[in-house]
Amino acid sequence: MSLPKDDGAILSARWSQGVLLKRDVFSTVERGRFRTDDGEVDGVLRRLDQVPFWSFAVALHLFWRERRALTLARDLDVGPKLLWAGRRALVRGFIDGAALHLAKPHGDVAYFRSAKAALRKLHRAGICHNDLAKEQNWLVGRDGRAYLTDFQLAACFKTRSRLFRIAAYEDLRHLLKHKRSYAPEALTPKERKVLAKKSAVASLWLKTGKKVYQAITRGIFNFTDREGGGRRLVNDAPVLVDLIRRNPDVRDTAIVAFADRRVGVGLYAFVEADQSALEKTLRSELATAKGVKPPEHIQVVHALPRDAAGKPRTEILQLVAMNQIDLIEPMMRSDADREFLKDILEQRKNLRDRFNFEVAEMDRPARARTLDKRSSTRQSREG
Repeated sequence: MSLPKDDGAILSARWSQGVLLKRDVFSTVERGRFRTDDGEVDGVLRRLDQVPFWSFAVALHLFWRERRALTLARDLDVGPKLLWAGRRALVRGFIDGAALHLAKPHGDVAYFRSAKAALRKLHRAGICHNDLAKEQNWLVGRDGRAYLTDFQLAACFKTRSRLFRIAAYEDLRHLLKHKRSYAPEALTPKERKVLAKKSAVASLWLKTGKKVYQAITRGIFNFTDREGGGRRLVNDAPVLVDLIRRNPDVRDTAIVAFADRRVGVGLYAFVEADQSALEKTLRSELATAKGVKPPEHIQVVHALPRDAAGKPRTEILQLVAMNQIDLIEPMMRSDADREFLKDILEQRKNLRDRFNFEVAEMDRPARARTLDKRSSTRQSREG
C-alpha cells in the first residue's frame, strides 16, 4: 500500500527520517525532523504505506480518528501538536519526555495534578481519548508535566451526551488507576470512589466486547501490544531469558523490544557478565535452540542498571534499544546509573536508525566526555 502522490511529495520535501519507534499492522511510526514554515522541528510521523491490505480499512479508520482529535486539540497544549496531515500520513510534534511506564513517577503528586488538568482540557474540547489504560499513552514531559499521545481511538463529541460522559468518566478512572500505582497516598476519597466503580458500559465491555477485540487483534491480526513489544516480547523473551541464564558465565539478563525496519519488532538482550567475548558463545547456543528466534542484538555489560529493589531498570534499557538516547540522561538517578550509561553507549548495537539527537549526534568519545562532565557537575552540586 503506497502513499498518495501529494502525501509522498510533501514528506519527501519536508520530512527527514530518523528513529523508527513502532511498526505494526495499523501503521508505521517514526521520529525525525519536519520542516515547517518557521523552520525545522522535531516531529513524529505516522504513515500507512507499509500496512498490509487485510488491515488497511481498520488502519485508515484509526488514522482519521487520530487526525480529527489532533486537529481539535491543536492549541490545548496537552498532547502533540498536529504539524501536517495528509490522506494517509500525518506529522505531529514531538514531546520531550518519556512514557509513564519508562519514567515511573513514584510519589510525584504534581505530575498527576497536571494529568488531571490535561484531561479536563481535553474533555472541555469534546474529546475523549478512550485508550488511557496504556501507560505508554501518558508522557512525563521534561518539564514535569503530563501529556497524552496516540489518539487513534479518540472520539470527538459535539455535545456532552450520555455517551460522552461515560467515555470521559472512563478516561478519568484509567488516570486514577495510574495514580494509584505511582502515588496512592495522594488519592482523595472521591477519587477512590471513582476507582471502585466502573461504568456499566465498561463492565459490559470487559465481559463481552474486550474478548471479541482480543480474539480479533491477537488471533486474526496476530497483534499483541505489551508496552509496544508485541508477541515476541510476550512469548519469546521469557524463553530466551531462561536459555541465556543457563550459561554459567552469565550473572543476569534482561530483554526488551524495539521497532525494526526489517522484522517489525526486534529483541535486544542485555547480558550482565565479565567476558565481552561471551556474545559469540550465546549466539551459538541460542541458534541451536528450537522454537524460538534469537535476539537481533546481544550486548554484554559489566552491570545492569538497577532500581532500589535490585531489579534491572528495563525503562533505561528500552530507550537504549530504541536509540532514544536523548531521553535517558534525565532518568539517571545515581552515579552507578551514569557509569552504566557511559559504558553502554560505547558498545550499543542498534545503530541502524540514526538521528541528530542532543547526545546521539556526538561521536562516541565525545559522548563519554559529556557524560563524565555531567556526572562531575552533579557530584559537585551534591557535595
